Amino acid sequence: MKPAPFKYVAASSLQHALLLKAEHGEEAKFLAGGQSLLPTMNFRLARPAVVIDINGIEDLAGIHPLDGGTRVGALTRYRALQRDAVFAQGFPLIAEALPHIAHPQIRNRGTIGGNLSHADPASELPAIMVALRARLRVQAAKQQRWIAASDFFKGALTTDLRSDEMLVEIDLPPAKPRTGSCFMEIARRRGDFAIAGAAAMLTLGDGDKCIDIRLAFCGIGETPVDASSAAGALIGHQPTEAAIRDIAASAQTMIDPGGNVHATADYQRHVVGVIAERALQTACQRARDGH
Repeated sequence: MKPAPFKYVAASSLQHALLLKAEHGEEAKFLAGGQSLLPTMNFRLARPAVVIDINGIEDLAGIHPLDGGTRVGALTRYRALQRDAVFAQGFPLIAEALPHIAHPQIRNRGTIGGNLSHADPASELPAIMVALRARLRVQAAKQQRWIAASDFFKGALTTDLRSDEMLVEIDLPPAKPRTGSCFMEIARRRGDFAIAGAAAMLTLGDGDKCIDIRLAFCGIGETPVDASSAAGALIGHQPTEAAIRDIAASAQTMIDPGGNVHATADYQRHVVGVIAERALQTACQRARDGH
């Protein structure tokens, strides 16, 4: 298949790109890595009248450590995140998930902003952003706003982005001391969409009591599933194996997987229980070990 006819424009600056988007609205699509957009255009599932190439806007890429967090430009490639040792040390949850994203060829071109804007519910990064309590900066020609990751994803392939907006930056808060994290997924083959994936973070305080816990899933709903509320009872208590097992069981009851060609809904629910328990146990041990 080949895409329907479209007009191609290489944006010379962010403002140029945003003015084009304001002019054409839903009829225009931004081209970054193209790993999601181009296949949908080839199958004519997407038929933009205008494709705005933003690859030349260098200001949209890069990892920028700041006091109180780290900002990642939306045009930053997966490979840049993987190869940055300082970033991997500061955000081990992302570093652990990156090798699970598709294949090396796709990670060489794909961008974090394109991934999040595409909002594929099977993708790893949206769930991770929810677990990290990330904030997303979106910009239009005349204004900008911040959106919490938990509010950004509205449905399958649907976000809170307006027709004239672009996701330009991701703000990642630093982890608290004694925080352990773990990402885990089960897929039929390496690089395939996950049957289910789990992102877990756990912070220990005095007496090894849990003072914060986060749990989010991908691949089991139309958006990332924030199951942190299932783990709230652990706050103020030591995370024993039995308590973590109870959290995993509680998470199974609060999800409503739809099933797919790779797994039934019942099997997805079973997988969620298994990986939730394993991910939380691993995160807890890493918090105790100090890494």
